[in-house]
Amino acid sequence: MAENNSGTRQRVTTKRARSGGKIGCLGAMLYFLMVIGVSALLAGFAWLCADDVLALTKEDVVSVIEVSETDTIDDIADKLVENGVIKYGWLFKLYAGFSNAEEKIDPGSYQVSSIMDYRAVVYAMRDTSDYRTIVTVTIPEGFTLEQILERLEEEQVNSYQELKETCDSYDFEYSFLADLPLEEGRLEGYLFPDTYDFYVNEGAISAINKLLSNFNRRLTAEMRETAEEMGYTLHEILTIASLIEKEAANSDEMSTISSVIHNRLGSSEYKLLQIDATVQYALPERKEKLSYEDLQYDSPYNTYLYEGLPPGPICSPGLAAIRAALNPANTDYYFYALTEDGTHEFARTAEEHQAIIDANPGVYD
Repeated sequence: MAENNSGTRQRVTTKRARSGGKIGCLGAMLYFLMVIGVSALLAGFAWLCADDVLALTKEDVVSVIEVSETDTIDDIADKLVENGVIKYGWLFKLYAGFSNAEEKIDPGSYQVSSIMDYRAVVYAMRDTSDYRTIVTVTIPEGFTLEQILERLEEEQVNSYQELKETCDSYDFEYSFLADLPLEEGRLEGYLFPDTYDFYVNEGAISAINKLLSNFNRRLTAEMRETAEEMGYTLHEILTIASLIEKEAANSDEMSTISSVIHNRLGSSEYKLLQIDATVQYALPERKEKLSYEDLQYDSPYNTYLYEGLPPGPICSPGLAAIRAALNPANTDYYFYALTEDGTHEFARTAEEHQAIIDANPGVYD
């Protein structure tokens, strides 16, 4: 019996040993698989992070990122995520902390891509980078200084106020500005009408200098010499050109309108230019038609009240108007009047001029 009991015990002991071995083997295998799984997950996570940081396999998504003066690195990271440039804002902020990225990023508008690595993204958001957003702006002939600055603000080149302060008080080093005092409106007429490329949030000095530099290039040495030979300063020629730009219905009329202005400037009988556009410039608000009271508005720009040229240009004239100012047609006209078809007829005497007005009642009612 004892022997049997012993044998029985032995058998039981053997069974338990075999069962424990199976469980231990299974546990080891599960542990191994768990380690492999966790390692795979970590490896996958590390790959995803590396892919975001280094832009290894990302699709190309191009976005414009606006960075304001008050944006923190958290704000910038959120914008990058929202625009699809990066996937993990927390990872970008971690990178930014190690690389001092917040100190390197400047306010502005930048074009960045998801195929840029983090370092390239940070570099792209600096005001010295090649990734700043470019905007094309057209300044039409005949725009006033105010209209030009308003358009630049609309296109996000810079604020109207900062651009205006720059125009009024910054001493640009051009010979044609040397005699103009630093005061309000000094650059009227000198911001050349053309199509330009600007950076969004470009510096005011840089933006204004582009227009002045273009004016300097377009005004040839021959034009400057012609003005001197005619006995006019460049400022006076530019003023005449601005009157032509505002008054002419088309480029074909410009040289003839120029002749009327020059004839009056040299006349002892018709000393007043009597140009409506100068009154419109002087008035606080432009009007569709001028009244008699408007013509009495007291301003040195009102050529119905003050003899000779106004103090300066009343708009930015184009090249055609400047050439017309330098090359007036050879006429004996002293008057012109608008007709119903939108063009002008020219007259030698006040009587002829009145006859044109009487023949176009729809214009002068």
